[in-house]
Amino acid sequence: MEHFAGIDVSLEQSSVCVVDGAGRIVRETKVASEPEALVRFFRELGIGMTRIGLEAGPLSQWLHAGLVAAEFEVVLLETRHVKAALSAMVTARMRVASRSCCAWGGSARCMPSRREPRRFVRCSLPASCCRPSC
Repeated sequence: MEHFAGIDVSLEQSSVCVVDGAGRIVRETKVASEPEALVRFFRELGIGMTRIGLEAGPLSQWLHAGLVAAEFEVVLLETRHVKAALSAMVTARMRVASRSCCAWGGSARCMPSRREPRRFVRCSLPASCCRPSC
């Protein structure tokens, strides 16, 4: 079964949400904002991750590099796209943001951005992901 994760990054701790292919939440927690801590969390979870969605930000390149080095498939979501979609939602708490990145990471149609390095992608989010029930 497919599993997707979303990470809403903060300076000290990041909110992580893992869902299965049907969208049911498997695990929701906070993890230290360090590549080693995130890799350890995903490995100890014991579930094969299909894709991890990560909002682009100051720590994202560092976290992205660490997760890719550990052989995870990671998608960086452009901040303005995530912000626009979250503004359409009723609440935008960190937990909701990590769930949203998780849903978008699994359902977004992603392609490399032309203006930015290959590790960044531009994702078009389906309209259904802008509903609070997503």
